[in-house]
This record gives sequence, C-alpha cells and structure tokens, in this order.
Amino acid sequence: MTLIATEASLFVYLLFSYYYFVIWSNGAFLPANPPKFTLSGPDTIILLLSSVVVWWGEKGARKGDRRQLSLGLAGGVILGTIFVGVQLLEWSGKPYRFNTSAYSSLYFVITGFHLAHVVIGMLVLLVLPVWSQLGYFDSKRHAPVAIGAVYWHFVDAVWLAVFFTIYV
Repeated sequence: MTLIATEASLFVYLLFSYYYFVIWSNGAFLPANPPKFTLSGPDTIILLLSSVVVWWGEKGARKGDRRQLSLGLAGGVILGTIFVGVQLLEWSGKPYRFNTSAYSSLYFVITGFHLAHVVIGMLVLLVLPVWSQLGYFDSKRHAPVAIGAVYWHFVDAVWLAVFFTIYV
C-alpha cells in the first residue's frame, strides 16, 4: 500500500503540473486540436474490463480455484497488452512529439508513466499464475494475488484520472 501511495503521489504531481499549465496559460497551453476519443475511449473500456477480469481471477484464488485464477490473470494480461498496443498506436498518430511544446511533453510523460505502470502490472499478473500452478496459493493463502490485483486496479484508477484530465 505504501508503494501505491508513493505512485499515486507521482501521478498527483504530474496531473497538478498539467492543471497548473492549463490555468496559468489561459488556455494557450492546450493544443488547437485536443486528443480525440477514437482510440482512448475504447482503450479505457478495455482497461476497465481488465479490472473486472482480474477481480474474477482473484475471486478464484479466494475459492482455491487455480483455473479461475489463471484465466482471470491471463485475461488481465491479454487486455493489458491490447491497451498498450492501442496506446502506442495513438502515440504514433500524434502530430506532435515529446519536445514540441509543454503540452506535448506533459502528454507523453503522463501517459508514458502510466504505460510503464501497466507493463509492470502485467509482469506481476504473469508471475502470479505460475506461482499458483506451483501450489503457492490456496483458499487461505493468497495475499500476493490480492496485492497484485490491488495494484492492477490502482493502475486502472490512475488511467481514469489521466483520461478525464487529458481527453475529457
């Protein structure tokens, strides 16, 4: 939970920077054509769905059902991979680059840090089914699964803050 609180602080500071520029530039900070929902909308749905799937997998861990746990976490990884692919596709279609303006720098830093957290979360979700198949978890011993799921849900919650800040 301390790690999540630290990571949450990082995103609070990044989003604060974004809002600071928006407020003090009287709107001049924002690009003429703001990001569209074409890719970010479906990508948001994919990430939210991944939380549901991971929650279902964690529920399997609480029941001692290794199959449900493995399927849920694998589903989370698959949906996370799709999210990463769509995010990279969106980045490639931007008319600006990292160093074009203050806006573009913050856009890429904020979404890039989030993307890095998604990849870390996917690595966690990949390790947990392996440990499950090795018999490390049962209906009474599954704290690592719960911790991994909490981290994944945190990453999804951060995306909602990023999405509403940048896209809405």
